[in-house]
Amino acid sequence: MYIMQQPSRRSPRVYRRNADINMTNLMDVMMVLLVVFMVAAPLMTSGIALDLPKVGGKALNGEETSINISVDKDGYYYIGKTEVPADEIVAKVKAIRDTNTELSVTISGDTGAEYGRVIGLMALLKEAGFDKVGLKTEAKPLGKKK
Repeated sequence: MYIMQQPSRRSPRVYRRNADINMTNLMDVMMVLLVVFMVAAPLMTSGIALDLPKVGGKALNGEETSINISVDKDGYYYIGKTEVPADEIVAKVKAIRDTNTELSVTISGDTGAEYGRVIGLMALLKEAGFDKVGLKTEAKPLGKKK
């Protein structure tokens, strides 16, 4: 049989809760989230797989927003992953630009694509009033000079 004793007035027992926040667990969770986003971010690029030409030069700093139009080796045009017929490409890009007038256009041409298809698209866009039209390339891998 257990007898419960009342605390005396001389030695009252005061129970306090531990109200400290354990920062170690929060830091662990934040580090895991950081690693997940660092790994997932490069995988979130949209578009079709192209073999871009490798040239020298510096990479774009990414401050501007742009519409990416891809030209595959068979000469088909894509905005994102959606194939767009050649006669509708300018109308689609104009519709996108109407929502944001600061957009630039970037053309990604596969190395196997006809030169005329890529430059022809660039000329169509210039004639339609797009001032910011560029070509996307990949940086040439640094190697030993011969």
